[in-house]
Order: sequence, then C-alpha cells, then structure tokens
Amino acid sequence: MKQGICTNFGNCTKADDPDRLKHPIQIPDGAELVCPECGAPLTPAGKGPVNVLVPMLLVFALLVCGIGVGAWYLFKPKPSSVASVVAATTPAPLRTSPSPPAAITPPSTPTTAPTPEASAAPPPVTVALEIHGSNTIGSNLIASLLDGFLPQEGWSNITRVPGKDPDQYSIQGVVSGRSGVQSVQVEARGSGTAFDSLAKAECDIGMSSRKIKPSEQAMLTALGDMTSPACEHVLALDGIAIVVNKGNAVPSLSRKQIQAIFSGQTTDWSQVGGRPGHIDLFARDDRSGTYDTFKSLVLESASLAPDTKRFEDSNDLSDAVAADPNGIGFVGLPFVRSARAIPVSDQNTAPLLPSAFTVAREDYVFSRRLFLYTPANPPNPLTLRFIRFATSDAGQEIVAREGFVNQIVKKEEPKPASPAAPTPAGDLPPEYVRLTTNADRLSVDFRFRTGSSQLDNKALDDLDRVTTYLASPTVRGKEVMLIGFADNKGNPKANETLSNERAKIVDRQFNSRGVLAAVCTGFGSAVPVASNETDEGREKNRRVEVWLK
Repeated sequence: MKQGICTNFGNCTKADDPDRLKHPIQIPDGAELVCPECGAPLTPAGKGPVNVLVPMLLVFALLVCGIGVGAWYLFKPKPSSVASVVAATTPAPLRTSPSPPAAITPPSTPTTAPTPEASAAPPPVTVALEIHGSNTIGSNLIASLLDGFLPQEGWSNITRVPGKDPDQYSIQGVVSGRSGVQSVQVEARGSGTAFDSLAKAECDIGMSSRKIKPSEQAMLTALGDMTSPACEHVLALDGIAIVVNKGNAVPSLSRKQIQAIFSGQTTDWSQVGGRPGHIDLFARDDRSGTYDTFKSLVLESASLAPDTKRFEDSNDLSDAVAADPNGIGFVGLPFVRSARAIPVSDQNTAPLLPSAFTVAREDYVFSRRLFLYTPANPPNPLTLRFIRFATSDAGQEIVAREGFVNQIVKKEEPKPASPAAPTPAGDLPPEYVRLTTNADRLSVDFRFRTGSSQLDNKALDDLDRVTTYLASPTVRGKEVMLIGFADNKGNPKANETLSNERAKIVDRQFNSRGVLAAVCTGFGSAVPVASNETDEGREKNRRVEVWLK
C-alpha cells in the first residue's frame, strides 16, 4: 500500500481532517495516488509525521516571504522631490577646488534612466577675475570698464548678471575654445572690504575710493608694498560734492562751516546765510570710502551728528537731498543728479565748484583719487592686463563717460592778459602773473609722496601722459613751464628753495624723456589751493604746475 495526504483544503473533508497527518490515506500499489473523495493528487507520505510536515512548512515560508516583499515594495522610502529639484538646479561651484572632494559611491539600488529634462544641467561657470571693494567704483564704473576690456580678451555674449543683493553682480560671457561660461565677480560693499578680501585671497583686485590706511598696509605686507607703483594704481579722480536742494540760496560754504553743520554744531540754515530752517543731514554709511574721505577731510576729530540719515547708495542719498528743501549731503561727483553742488572754500582759498579741471588738478578742496590695489606679483595674469587697460586712454575715456574725471591730459583756455586773477591770500606774485598770462595750464599737477621728495604714483604715470601729449601736433613747438610750490610751514626762504627743488625734480624726469622745459622755477608757499592747517591740505599745496606758452 502507498500512503498520501490530501491538500485540497476547503474542498475536501479528508484535507480538512485535523488528524490527516496521523491517518494518511491508504492507496493500493499500482493505483493512481489521488484522493478517493475529491480526486486531487495526494502528497506522498513517508513513514513518520515529520516527512509529511516538511512540504507544508515550505509552503508557509514561501507565503510569508511573498507578503514581506510586497509590503517593502509598497512602503519603501521615496527620494525627496524637493531635494531632487535643488540638486538639478544648483549651479556648479564658481571656483575650482584645489583638491577635489572624494567621490561618493552611489547606492546600489537600481534607478530609472533620467528624462531629457532632468539630465539638462546649467553650463559650468569659471571665475576668471574677482574684484571687491568701493561702491563708488563698483556700482557702474568697473562694469563699464569690463565691457570695454573683455572683448579684447576674446569674450562674447557679455551680460551683467545680478547677484544675491544689489552690491553683488557678475559679468559673464563665453570665450572660444573654453568650455562653459566665463565670469568676473564684482562685490561693491565699501572700500574697507577691498583690503579684507585681498588679505583673505578672496579677490584679485581691490577697489578703494580712498588711500590705503597704514593698518591695512601692514595687514597686506605679504602681497608687497601696497603704496608702491606695483600695487597702487590710480584709476580716476573724483570730487566729493556737497549737495543741497536746488532751491537753497546759500552761495557757498567753507570747509569749517561744513564741519560745523555735519557735526551738529550748526543746526539752522540762517546760521550760514540761508533762510531759516532746520538743517537735515544725509551721509553715506560707515563702510563707504566716500564717508572715510569726508571724515578725514571735513570732520577730522569731530563726530557725525547722531540724527544724520545714513545711506548705502550715493544715488539714493542724492535723490533724498534733492527732495528735501532743508537737506544737505555729500556724494561723488557723478552722483549729483537732481541736487545742486555748492562751491566750497578752504582757509585763504576762493570757493570752487567741483569740475573736470579743478578735480583733475586736485585744486578743489574735496577732490580725491580712486584706486585699484593689487598684489605686487598677481598670480592671475588677467589682473595686470585689466589694470593696463583701465589706466590707458581707452579706459580713461570710459571713466569720463561714467561721470568721473579721467587722467587724459587737457589744457584750459588762456588766462586774459589783464588783470590777473587775485586770490584771497593776496596778490599773486608778479613774476607768476607775467609767466602765466596768455598761457595754457595743463590738467595735471605733479605731487609727491608723503614726507618725501619722490613723485607719487600718479605723478609717475602722468610723466608719460604729458610727454605723449606734448608730442601731439596741436601743442608741438610750445614752451613748457614748470612752476613749483610748497606749503607755508617753516621759513619762507626755505619754502621757496623747496618749491624750486620740486620743479627741478620734474624737470629732470622730463629731460630723460626728451622734453626740455623753458622755465623751471618756484614761488614758495604763494597761491595755496588748500588749507595749510591739515596734512591733506599741505600735501595738495606741495605741487608742480605745468603751463604751455
């Protein structure tokens, strides 16, 4: 006899019999091993109950595994759709890391092939140059210079791309033979940030609307002598204009009056010759190079009045003054806009408006230089190529178009033969009047390094500019006159000697360039253009004028 067990559960009483394992169905040898009740095939049974249990356990185990796999598939974690979008839209890093990060092994779970939309990534961006610092320079001037410079470097499709805030943007383009997008990053958050960024190697060029401070110079000694011609580059000249509402009738202000107004000592316009009314003060923020210069030239040791309204942007400040009949503020020359610039005088000097000539010669009380600072040996070759372009005639034409005063040599109209223009300090020296009558004064005055008989960095560049100008057909054949001046500190006779020596220093430089001056003389401390009470004023008075006759 053969033994079998019916497994046709629910359809056969023999399969549903709880004692089926103890009493298997007996089938004669030679007969088919099927259930005599339901006809379903029987599972062969061995000699003991264990043999019968094994197939049942296997069936149960397979059933449990199937349920588990189904549940895992149904409830397994899905990738975050937000993370997927962020990963797909995050741009490539702007700077390539010196040491690339270690590769991350992807998960072993199979993934579906990406759709064409998901696989499209933005082109990589390569930062070719980084420029940080002054808002005065960075807001528009540097962008216009880059627009003129980059095409010479083979860039095309040049666009200005806004950054995460108004003081940050990039100039982007493509260059034949290079993959992806090339970019120049500009951050214009104030002159002080230029030197911090240079110290941290976060930029190639620092923009500053004031001269570097000794503390900043000490911080950057590893980059070279930041006051040397290799590091300090004069980009343009600018005048800090004192602006008021166009309806303000005050004809002019002295430096001392302006100091009293902004320090809160003078609070009503009637105290300086205007109509009665409270004076409303507007000033740039503490990070601004314009404010640093104003503080140095005007406030000195005094503090800004606490009720002064502060602005990060010169355009906004100027517009606020123009809209306030009692307002007064200070801005760079290109930002006067709808306000009125007021003439300014210093001790023993005539009131002057900021103009192309008064600022270019630095005769205007609040004239200043705009600087670009670089390491002495920049690792980025694009750095010096940009500096050369910005200070060339092509770059300086752009400077003028942006409303600043460029360094291209020009001449003023001749002075009338009589009478000679007097100065508040007294009559001009008769010999000075004789020499300069019917003569053309150039837009360049040569000045010297602080406490030194050496020409400063701008003067060294101006030597070549003047030499080139003198070779032009319009002035060829005219006599060159070099007239030196000193400040009034010390003995008048010694000052006259110093003024003559300064004129001779410039004369020797011109001689080496093939230019022979017909007149080389000095007039001591006569004809001051600034106050001799301040270091800045004395520096301006120590100068050599250039005249043609």
